[in-house]
Amino acid sequence: MNCRDTQNLLDGYCDGELDLVRTLDIERHLQECPGCTQIQQNNQALHAALKDTSLYFKAPPNLHKRLRGASREALKEVPRYRVSSWWGASVAAVSACVALLMWVMSSMPSRPAADDVLAQEVVSSHIRSLMVNHLTDVPSSDTHMVKPWFDGKLDFAPPVTDLTTQGFPLVGGRLDYIGNKSVAALVYQRRQHFINLFIWPANDASEGGNKMMTRQGYNVIRWNQSGMTFWLVSDLNLSELQQFTEVVQNSS
Repeated sequence: MNCRDTQNLLDGYCDGELDLVRTLDIERHLQECPGCTQIQQNNQALHAALKDTSLYFKAPPNLHKRLRGASREALKEVPRYRVSSWWGASVAAVSACVALLMWVMSSMPSRPAADDVLAQEVVSSHIRSLMVNHLTDVPSSDTHMVKPWFDGKLDFAPPVTDLTTQGFPLVGGRLDYIGNKSVAALVYQRRQHFINLFIWPANDASEGGNKMMTRQGYNVIRWNQSGMTFWLVSDLNLSELQQFTEVVQNSS
């Protein structure tokens, strides 16, 4: 099986829709072809991102009961006179449907909290940086090279520290776009795990405590410090990621 045939079938392979023979052919090709393997890894990351439960709203368990009750209440508001024509019956039905629709819309869940939206953005940016092999714009562990690189590209100066002695070497930095603004992204490494640390000016001067969450299998931690907002994301285990957080906070 050549690269063209393999790439045409990768979506079906990811979804488990292929027969056994084609599946084995693709797996053999992936073992020998780094290019197709990279495409497959990108597809897997994209599929994982689209399956994130935070993108969906689950209806409350009692929604069916509430809808039935609302429709009964709406029908009670229809005038109780004898409808003598199909036109009158249609108007009554439409009135009931409109009342029901208005109630459903007013009962829909509110939008996700700001932190939930930002958490999804930083995880998506982390995944993209791994998918397209664009971890850094300035690959260097030298803070005297990385920190000045941001000059003129951002309207703030992000704190840049090499944490090699603490077990988290600096890989480099890049520009990213989070929350409708340009932000600094510093990349660190722990063994084979990459850590993206996003930094931008805080909206207020309050010092916020650590907030931890998990999105799509990635651990996320955020906090405010020294007028800056910090978000970090990695597939590193939570214990070591908390250790990294303490190191960053003590060095800032």
